[in-house]
Amino acid sequence: MGLKLNFKLDPRTKIIILVLISFMVFNEVPLYISGILVLIPFICLFFSNRIGIALSYILMYIVAKYIQIYLLPTATGIIAILMIMFSYTTTRMLPVLMMGYYTVTTTKVSEFIVSMEKSNIPKEVTIPLSVIFRYIPSVYEEIKSITNAMKMRGFGLNVKSLKNPLKLVEFYMIPILVSAIKTADELSAASLTRGLSNPEPRTHFMEVKLNKIDYTLLTVSLIGLGVYVYYFLGGVFFA
Repeated sequence: MGLKLNFKLDPRTKIIILVLISFMVFNEVPLYISGILVLIPFICLFFSNRIGIALSYILMYIVAKYIQIYLLPTATGIIAILMIMFSYTTTRMLPVLMMGYYTVTTTKVSEFIVSMEKSNIPKEVTIPLSVIFRYIPSVYEEIKSITNAMKMRGFGLNVKSLKNPLKLVEFYMIPILVSAIKTADELSAASLTRGLSNPEPRTHFMEVKLNKIDYTLLTVSLIGLGVYVYYFLGGVFFA
């Protein structure tokens, strides 16, 4: 399919872009800067064959921005509070969440380790991060399994279950916490078993390197960062 376009980013590119977006997203900036924050995760999701998530993300962002620009100035009372919560949370957090989702779901642990070792990142940083890349998908699968098991027993995570919070904690939250702790221990043991803590240099079958797409997205991200810094230092606004 043409949409796949051999779109594959180096793990270092994903992490750098994620850090830059996280740095820029929490301040009120003009639309030409926030557009960069929005489009990079959208492009990554769209061309990695996650079209539904990408379109849902960009639609939600547009709705939130529309509310923020056109509806908030005339809103009052509880409606204004709800609009502020939705619009500002969406416009500032959603780009980071989507880029984080893309980074975690498209990065193999082996690719991540190779890229970190190529960049001479210490093992004290590489090992915990490599465990995180396996931990989040594993816990997500456990949550899905626990949710399905509770639904089979007639107790789902819905409005009805919220009326009985003690049962919700007992039947749903406690199994998730126990499973999360067990998963963390298992992944830590698996990482050490594979020799990640070995001080000797490792050999790899996998080749990880930056390509044209990496350089393009990194350039766009750095340009966005430069404009962001210039805007706040000089108070410049481009028409």
